[in-house]
Amino acid sequence: MKLTKTLFERTEFTVLTFIFLIGLFLSLATNTFLTFNNLMNILLDISGIAIASIGITMVIITGGIDVSTGAILGVTAFFVGKLVETGANPVITVFVAIVVGALLGSINGALVSYGNIPPIITTLGTMNIYRAATFTLLQGKWINLLQAPQTITPIGLGRVSGIPVPFLIALVLITIASYFLYKRATGRYIYAIGGGLEAARLAGININSVRVFIYGLTGVVVAMSSVIYVARTKIVQANTGSGFELDVIAATVLGGTSILGGKGSVVGSLLGALLVGMIKNGLTLMSRHISGFMEGMVVGTLIIVMVLIDIYRKKRTVN
Repeated sequence: MKLTKTLFERTEFTVLTFIFLIGLFLSLATNTFLTFNNLMNILLDISGIAIASIGITMVIITGGIDVSTGAILGVTAFFVGKLVETGANPVITVFVAIVVGALLGSINGALVSYGNIPPIITTLGTMNIYRAATFTLLQGKWINLLQAPQTITPIGLGRVSGIPVPFLIALVLITIASYFLYKRATGRYIYAIGGGLEAARLAGININSVRVFIYGLTGVVVAMSSVIYVARTKIVQANTGSGFELDVIAATVLGGTSILGGKGSVVGSLLGALLVGMIKNGLTLMSRHISGFMEGMVVGTLIIVMVLIDIYRKKRTVN
């Protein structure tokens, strides 16, 4: 009985309930939602968001935020595109993307930690800087890879038994991240920082080092998402990654990561990404009957509902 009560109180269960209800509605409203190809397309579409949400989940757990992820994706996509143009080894391409992403993310972490600048201000600033950097690097041109060597195409469009490779990569990374958060000391430090900075400091946790690490890690996973993005679209332009940060934050919050800090899971963020993907896919399938503007309304409403549920549960815990 106690186990059942605990299950129902978990945010992941709430997200699963939303997924079931929306899936049921779309199954009845359309003839194509439940087809294998459509479901696999949803998994493919959410892969990059799910991978990037690993880092954002950790950032929000500590009580921070990062709105520069879309801009980081744009910068790393430029380097990926240039390397693909030259026919570089895909291992080198991925490695360079990770290094660039780690550097950009670590800059965010250093500014937050050692500059004592609030995360939202820091990442708003770097978002504009990184976006300007992408525009400058591209010099107003596009990188078109349709005729370039398809060195990284299997990473973005490959399938194993019909399942998209990017989604399998996301599952592996989320499994590793879950182990890290729950079983490793640094993972426990992340939750402790979100629970209270002063208490974490008194416990001897090096808060600055942990923050730089998680923002750097966010840059790494966003860079991996950029490899998948370029492999799929074969185009890099000045606005590449625009709006990506909103999808990642939405997936993370919908997945149950508390905006108040101290609570969340990467598995929940994966479920949140799936929920966002289902909504987008369903509205596309029903585009003849529903305006495209409904996407923002539905996702926004669900975010508000999840935040209210989180606040309610926290009040119940306190009382």
